[in-house]
Amino acid sequence: MNAPVLYIVVPCYNEQEVLPKTAPLFLNKLIELGAKGNIDPENSRVLFVDDGSRDSTWEIINTLSENDSHYKGIKLSRNRGHQNALLAGLFEAATQCDVTISIDCDGQDDINAMDQMVEEFLNGSEIVYGVRSDRSSDSFFKRTTAQGFYKFLNWMGVEVVYNHADYRLMSAKAVKELEKFGEVNIYLRGMVPFVGFRSTSVAYVRNERLAGKSHYPLRKMLSLAINGITSLSIKPIRLITALGFIIAIISFVAVIWSVISFFVGSTVAGWASTVSIVCFLGGIQMLCIGIIGEYIGKIYLETKGRPRFIVEEKTKEEEK
Repeated sequence: MNAPVLYIVVPCYNEQEVLPKTAPLFLNKLIELGAKGNIDPENSRVLFVDDGSRDSTWEIINTLSENDSHYKGIKLSRNRGHQNALLAGLFEAATQCDVTISIDCDGQDDINAMDQMVEEFLNGSEIVYGVRSDRSSDSFFKRTTAQGFYKFLNWMGVEVVYNHADYRLMSAKAVKELEKFGEVNIYLRGMVPFVGFRSTSVAYVRNERLAGKSHYPLRKMLSLAINGITSLSIKPIRLITALGFIIAIISFVAVIWSVISFFVGSTVAGWASTVSIVCFLGGIQMLCIGIIGEYIGKIYLETKGRPRFIVEEKTKEEEK
């Protein structure tokens, strides 16, 4: 059996500071894996995906590609977000390799975990999840919110691997099955488990970012959480139904109580109680409408069938 061709897929967005530091690390890992005979070192590549960067990220990728054929790159026509950029890279790689490993550009994910990932692939696993065993490098706030994020997603009915981001190995076979998922609103951490196939996980310690700053502030984390829930679970709608049912019962009991109180003669005009009830019910209704509206918005975007990404340019080797 020939050694498999590996593509390391790296989404990039405004990474001019960290890219020159991490790119050689990715290449060295390809060389190491090739020296062990676990992959084909000649045809394996590092594939960068420029997600519409506004800095010199694409120029750096082009320079790397010109200096070493093991580097490749594709450039999206505009910023489409981390998940779409990653998907673009996976789809591009799957046509040219046997196995992919996706990893962020910042150097925080332990690159040495790839050794065990490839070994698991050689042992028959089609998907290998990189799971963080230690988040001590994160701030207390980010660590707490991230852990709460995974627990909340599971509670909402979204199947995710705890403490797994987007550092994973996927065989070309698994990626090609993922291509059949036609939705526009994507959340890969929840979609990949749906693909199935034999899978396992590899634990690693998360490091400090090598350079630059994180592109995932609290606002983007919250947006990712909302997109993950509304794209993969209808539990919020069911919770609304249950809440409406409970409130309807309470309201029915309150009506009976008010009628009995009227005939007994113990009614007292109360402005505060009336306002409180109206505000409570109004708030619940607005919340429910907002959640339902989120789903309707997703349906609206899905029915349009717009492309998830558009590739504007590829490095020269890709254009041949």
